[in-house]
Amino acid sequence: MKKKGPVPKGGGRKGKRLSRDPFFITEQKKPRKLQNDGDVIESGDSDEDYGLVRSDRDEGEIGVEEAELAEETAGEKRQRVARAYLDKVREIAAREEEDDEEKEGGEGEMQGERDALVARILQEEQLEETGRVRRAIASRVQKLESADEFRVLVKHRQPVTAVALSEDDSKGFSASKDGTILQWDVVSGIHESYRWPSHDVLRSHGAKDPQGPATRHCKRVLTLAVSSDGRYLASGGVDRHIHLWDTRTREHIRAFQGHGGPVSCLSFRQGTSELFSGSFDRTVKIWNAEDRAYITTLFGHQNEILTIDCHRKERVLTVGRDRTMQLFKVPEESRLVFRAPAFSLECCCFVSNDEFLSGSDDGSIELWSTLRKKPVDIVKNAHALLGANKNLEPKNSGKIPNGHIENGDCGSESYRCLSAYSWVNSVTVCRSSDLAASGAGNGSVRLWAIESETKDIRPLFDLPLVGFVNSLAFAKSGQFLVAGVGKEPRLGRWGHNESAQNGVAVYSLKLS
Repeated sequence: MKKKGPVPKGGGRKGKRLSRDPFFITEQKKPRKLQNDGDVIESGDSDEDYGLVRSDRDEGEIGVEEAELAEETAGEKRQRVARAYLDKVREIAAREEEDDEEKEGGEGEMQGERDALVARILQEEQLEETGRVRRAIASRVQKLESADEFRVLVKHRQPVTAVALSEDDSKGFSASKDGTILQWDVVSGIHESYRWPSHDVLRSHGAKDPQGPATRHCKRVLTLAVSSDGRYLASGGVDRHIHLWDTRTREHIRAFQGHGGPVSCLSFRQGTSELFSGSFDRTVKIWNAEDRAYITTLFGHQNEILTIDCHRKERVLTVGRDRTMQLFKVPEESRLVFRAPAFSLECCCFVSNDEFLSGSDDGSIELWSTLRKKPVDIVKNAHALLGANKNLEPKNSGKIPNGHIENGDCGSESYRCLSAYSWVNSVTVCRSSDLAASGAGNGSVRLWAIESETKDIRPLFDLPLVGFVNSLAFAKSGQFLVAGVGKEPRLGRWGHNESAQNGVAVYSLKLS
């Protein structure tokens, strides 16, 4: 007689239960916790999902889609974004095939050629993004006509201190000394303002109480930076805080505190939510906008930091009033120090991973390389102040005894070399290209070609623009240039031009 096994608690077996194969068991996804009452918005969501644009879809359907996006994991999000980008590249390749009328062959052969074209496009973009290939845009810029000029797109009441463009060049952001932050359309110029929250809301978002005799936060903005996915806008200013904004709702998200002086410069690392900030307290701090967290602090400057820039690699380029430009290699925990010969550097930007461009207070523009501690090439008097009704073309475009280019004779009567108007306030480079631009207060923005073989800077054209050019930004395609202009310099009032217009100006470049 066989003995029966022990009966499980809760009664006998009601039926024979088959064990399920673990292959077919789907893992229960835990919804990710959204902070700040759901203000965090995925970069792939459309405006319709958040009520910014009217939609005819049923509210129940929208709710289901939002729930699915909330449950989306980080890996699924990367996969979705990659598939969308690949579909976009395939559409570009299909259009190129349609333009080629001489294409012959079967369907299989055409599909193979299309895949090869997609692979080539992806490879070229990867090389350009990493800086190993430089696009030749400077040689394609057509000669300017007399009717070509900057077009005022957005007006501000106070001098503009910073401008920034989104990754797709469709939206722009600007800030002024009165604390106004505007978001505008590049084509139409239609703009919307960011509203500063109340003091209590700022405290709940992490801001500290004002120090000293001040009773409220100073909203004077000195710098802006937008993330690569267009999701976050960061602003910094005199109140020593870094304010994080949601670009879709234009609402304040978080206030990072930690700097002991005004935040003078900000930069997002390309393709990430990593944010770098420079301050008058001589430090560089690293933050994570996605996690709303502080990471670390970098030391090295002996005086106030003025400008910062970051490339795709985790390298940070800074310029300070200690007459040095420093390259921080964050993973290696090391830095390179570049010292200016006899002038103070004011601004800087990356040309590639190993080359940089800077502007100084004596009106010079310098090209640097990681292989040398001194400038590879210097253009002196790049923004010499001209007298009335004088031609902007330099009188002497040859080489001077020290081997650098001399743009204008400062000893002649046609030039009035006033340092406040001629020093270089801003420089920028069209990403992964040889086209650069610089701005000052002498009444023009200058375009430059950076020669990769000869390692020098060649002047191209002068674009007339009255006022102090405090910030510049190129479109990724190189088709237009955005300038933030004011009656006064960005960090002071040592110069004033009453005839200037405070605002954002756009110049459309004609490429051959």
